[in-house]
Amino acid sequence: MIIFPLGMANNQKNILQREISLRPAFSDKAKETFYNEFTNLMESGVDVQRIMTLLIEEESNQKTKSVLESVLGLLVKGNSLSDSFKESGHFSAYEYQSIKIGEETGRLKIITEHLSEYFSSKVKLRRQLVGVFTYPAFVIVITIGVLYFMLNSVVPMFEDVFKQFGADLPYLTQKIIVVSKHFSTFLLYFIGVIVMLVVIGYTNKDKDWYRNTTSRIIMKLPVFGPLIKQIYVTRCLQSLSLLLYARTPLVRSLELVEEMIKFYPIEHALKQVQKDVVKGELLHKGLSKFTIFDRRLISLTKIAEETNQLDKTYDRLARQYQEDIEYKTKLIGTIIEPMIIVIIGGIVGVIMVAMYLPMFNLSNVIK
Repeated sequence: MIIFPLGMANNQKNILQREISLRPAFSDKAKETFYNEFTNLMESGVDVQRIMTLLIEEESNQKTKSVLESVLGLLVKGNSLSDSFKESGHFSAYEYQSIKIGEETGRLKIITEHLSEYFSSKVKLRRQLVGVFTYPAFVIVITIGVLYFMLNSVVPMFEDVFKQFGADLPYLTQKIIVVSKHFSTFLLYFIGVIVMLVVIGYTNKDKDWYRNTTSRIIMKLPVFGPLIKQIYVTRCLQSLSLLLYARTPLVRSLELVEEMIKFYPIEHALKQVQKDVVKGELLHKGLSKFTIFDRRLISLTKIAEETNQLDKTYDRLARQYQEDIEYKTKLIGTIIEPMIIVIIGGIVGVIMVAMYLPMFNLSNVIK
């Protein structure tokens, strides 16, 4: 048996927990179902251990079942539900901290219901985004294949015909022929750049400079930038609403949300807001220092602080943002399809026009 020093052993344990948490053994969809059924069984008056036993019996997915069995095993040993979640390594700090507050305040059923709604909205949004981007991605791949065929087979065939006449070719035709001759090289360069970017992203994904740079680029993208920004702000509000409703202290709530939201501008903002709140500054003043939070959010935060209804205000605002996101994703999906068709048709049309332009002067060449 290999014995590690204490510090190294802790590092090994942390690494192992991160690896476990990244596995799809307990996906967001599975968590949505789990929390929903957990809530329904609690309403029936079933105790926590019995609930876990029933959920394990009903579960058909072996990976999810093993997660639930590990939680039940910890419960049988005398651990609380929140501690069992934490030690299993398959639940975020946001989840087990919320469960802990629910246990302490007697609001566990309400907390699990909110968690079910949170993961439901998360899964729904992911499906919408996948639906929006799947078609464009498929069409782009097909387009690259069509271009490769045309520039490597069709254009060279026309070029051989043009050479027989020895006439000067139109400017557009000359450029298309040049692109045709070097298309394979351009494609290799393109693939090389993509691979290089993927490698740079993978090796630097946890570094602040890289996350800051990429997030700034993403937010500056037309149409998609504001949408992605709103998605993360909505998740932030949903999380804060649940934690504050569970009577989690504001500073602790901000800390948990910072750990959960994997978007650098929000993480950086929340970290600074925590410091400001600890110093006695109001939440809305701390949020107002960062442009990622819009004026409406800051104004409503100010009012909510005065009326002591931050949790309800953030819940309503998150629902409004969620509806807006759904509308925007549908609109983008509706617009992007004809745009792609027009772009592809334009590219193919330019190539065909370039090939047929010399034909218009063919009679003069023959004479």
